[in-house]
Amino acid sequence: QVQLVESGGGLVQAGGSLRLSCAASGRIAGSYAMGWFRQAPGKEREFVAAISWSGCSTYYADSVKGRFTISRANAKNTVHLQMNSPKPEDTAVYYCKQVYYYPDKYSTTIGDYWGQGTQVTVYS
Repeated sequence: QVQLVESGGGLVQAGGSLRLSCAASGRIAGSYAMGWFRQAPGKEREFVAAISWSGCSTYYADSVKGRFTISRANAKNTVHLQMNSPKPEDTAVYYCKQVYYYPDKYSTTIGDYWGQGTQVTVYS
């Protein structure tokens, strides 16, 4: 089973920037498309962004398009989410996950395992 460890969250002022990281380890960890999801208090977990296995294709939720950038370094089995100009409504616990990637719609998750996530709090 692939293990996922998210990091880089914290407190950030609206309009600032933050970079989240996800380290994947375990059998065939680098063989998946990857996505970021988030869950705010009292809300369901939602899709944020995804990147293909090769890193050549990405897809974003409309709410973050133009502000967030997903990237990956396959040699290091890591995935990043660069958050620029965050807004208070971006406050949530952020998770990375293996996904089935689609270039024209939200990705769907693979398996039931989730990491512990990393908390992002954006203040105005």
